[in-house]
Amino acid sequence: MAASEIPTTEHSPNPPTGNLINYSLPRTRLRRCMDDSSKTPLLLVACGSFSPITYLHLRMFEMAADYAKYNTDFEVIGGYLSPVSDAYRKAGLASAEHRVAMTRIATEQSSTWLDVDPWEAVQKEYQPTALVLDHFEHEINVVQHGIATEDGERKAVRIVLLAGADLIQTMSTPGVWSQEDLNHILGKYGVFIVERTGTDIDDALATLTPWRHNIWVIQQLIQNDVSSTKIRLFLKREMSVRYLVPAPVISYIEEHGLYEDDGASSSIHEKGKETPGKAT
Repeated sequence: MAASEIPTTEHSPNPPTGNLINYSLPRTRLRRCMDDSSKTPLLLVACGSFSPITYLHLRMFEMAADYAKYNTDFEVIGGYLSPVSDAYRKAGLASAEHRVAMTRIATEQSSTWLDVDPWEAVQKEYQPTALVLDHFEHEINVVQHGIATEDGERKAVRIVLLAGADLIQTMSTPGVWSQEDLNHILGKYGVFIVERTGTDIDDALATLTPWRHNIWVIQQLIQNDVSSTKIRLFLKREMSVRYLVPAPVISYIEEHGLYEDDGASSSIHEKGKETPGKAT
């Protein structure tokens, strides 16, 4: 696609205005040029609490990158974690400042291609997943004009949500997601879903037939069902979380005394009807 074919603001909705002064999307780890211009450039975005971030959150990106490489015509050009803002108001949720810091520590010291975008985290109001994806669409395809190809042209990047299988389960449950949001997320962007223990993917997909072409299911060849909820429970009980959470993140948690109170109840679910679409 030539530069003239990159979507402009009249084709892509403007994202809601945040309260960041001089905000700019972190781009130091974003690919500047495609290796194979015959493929479709892909940006993976994971929205979540990340309270705290775990190795499974990071592994999901690696599994998605492998899946895209061997099973699709996509070429992954980057991946972002987008921590939810404090407006999410959920028990066990550390402040956005701490969660952004922990995700940055985790990605900086364990990955060469993942990055953290603080835009959603600093919003005063909760931002639905659809609007967060719109934000990335705007930053990548409008502000940046997509990505360069080998022949010097520029190509629009496909923005896709990355999430666990529990997301699809909520999307298939009547009354949890609006039809408008389903159309927007699954119709316009699509989602890479990583299987999780105890989730019946087939039943969930049966009710999402209109968007099945935009849903890619990734099998976990090595099962891992760690979650932030379980990590908080372990920390509350003063149990070890080593090798479940990156070591620098554990040091950060200990240094700041996070997750020591009763807010990390094991009965708290990571998703609710009012705010679906956020990973653990």
